[in-house]
Amino acid sequence: MYSSTFIFKKKQFDARFHELDQAIAEAAKRIPGYLGEEAWENPQTGLLGNVYYWESLEALQVLIDHPRHLEAKQAQGEWLDGYEVIISQVLRTYGDGKLDGLPTAQVRATETVR
Repeated sequence: MYSSTFIFKKKQFDARFHELDQAIAEAAKRIPGYLGEEAWENPQTGLLGNVYYWESLEALQVLIDHPRHLEAKQAQGEWLDGYEVIISQVLRTYGDGKLDGLPTAQVRATETVR
């Protein structure tokens, strides 16, 4: 499993931003290999983050190459005051099993925890 974490600081969002954001989210969910996503906000730094989970790098690449994603990337300076993307391979997940609905649950169900 892989994750792509998009960390950013926002400027002002407008209607075009929200339309593109929604289109990209819908496109991601239709890609075979998309496992889910989480979002967070750090009030101390003003940073926001979206973490997408993927079965493979090939599935992630489909989103990276999607026309709406490329459109948003070209215009990001209108809405963002900086961003960083982190692509990671998930080696292991673990927990107490009380959190339902996490994208990582699919991995836990098939791995042996050591």
